[in-house]
Amino acid sequence: MSLDPVQVMKVQDPMPSTCPSASNGDSQASWDDSKDIHENVDSTKKPKSGPVRRTRKVEGGIFFPKPENAVTIAVSSRVLFRTEKEQKVFEQKGIEEYLRYQVEHENEPFAPGPAFPFVKALEAVNSRLRELYPDSEELFDIVLVTYNHAHVGIRLINTINYHNLFIERFCMTGGSSPIGYLKAWHTNLYLSADAEKVREALSEGIAAATMFMSEKQIEVSETQLRVAFDGDAVLFSDESERIFKAHGLDKFFEHERENENRLLDHGPLKGFLEVLGKLQKKFYAKGHRLDCPIRTYLVTARSAASSGIRALKTLRAWGLEMDEALFLAGAPKGPMLEKIRPHIYFDDQMFHVEGAAEMGAIAAHVPYGIAQKFPYIKSVNAGK
Repeated sequence: MSLDPVQVMKVQDPMPSTCPSASNGDSQASWDDSKDIHENVDSTKKPKSGPVRRTRKVEGGIFFPKPENAVTIAVSSRVLFRTEKEQKVFEQKGIEEYLRYQVEHENEPFAPGPAFPFVKALEAVNSRLRELYPDSEELFDIVLVTYNHAHVGIRLINTINYHNLFIERFCMTGGSSPIGYLKAWHTNLYLSADAEKVREALSEGIAAATMFMSEKQIEVSETQLRVAFDGDAVLFSDESERIFKAHGLDKFFEHERENENRLLDHGPLKGFLEVLGKLQKKFYAKGHRLDCPIRTYLVTARSAASSGIRALKTLRAWGLEMDEALFLAGAPKGPMLEKIRPHIYFDDQMFHVEGAAEMGAIAAHVPYGIAQKFPYIKSVNAGK
């Protein structure tokens, strides 16, 4: 199986009943019969029908937390929604025809993409937080990031309302890099289909990962956010991974035993785990440890007895808790992730991302560390 950020999703399990059906650009159905294009739009003409706009008011809630107080998740439109057909129009016919196409189809909602269940779970956590802390600004704040021209904004807004998402902050860059804006938003996590922009974000100290369309997607919880992390080169630095790549497994085990009381340095996703832990503690403080709507997992190829103790000591020293830790000793991660059913799993190695996707689990690639310098060739022995 080969994954590509703009690959068409061939097969997808049905979404939960709460997720309405929508178009990925192939359907002729739309919310109304308007076929105007941007050169001839009649601004006085009212559509025959359209998406029902949600009431934005929640009693006692704060809708627009200051970026420095919120947990800001920046999501590309290409991973939140399915835009493969539109991307092909752009690549084959150019920007003007692409803009024309988007305006002609602006009343057709995009179908959910790989990040959609993750965003819905963030909103479910926010609902619980508002119930417990109605005046707090410590919430997930979702920013939609797109290279699109502002002309496309109408279709994106219509789609957001159609799917009943609470996303009010947009960043439409018209082809420019969004990285500077991500820093201004105090972004805690950036998800994109553009691997180069993900690398750029990581180089600026922003937690980031590349998401992919997979051939199938398992159903995930609608009430509990589940986030799974690899260890080395994701939560931790790639120090130990470098030993393994250069000297093999025996030297790796020896290195870990000799350094088990020396903390691992932090990796690119440590900060995101920290903010998740901070929100978890808000639920614990109200007596909701056992039914906390956030659950975290460590899923690592490390062996427990031979190299796991250093990872656990590092997490403990950082003051971070993992709800579950799976030390697989080189066994495939896909079957474990199929059981966990995470909304997102972060790994620095593509064969683990593909292994997760083959099982229908949602995985994202963190292009960081020494593993990126080795050419990726999928084989029957990958990951062992």
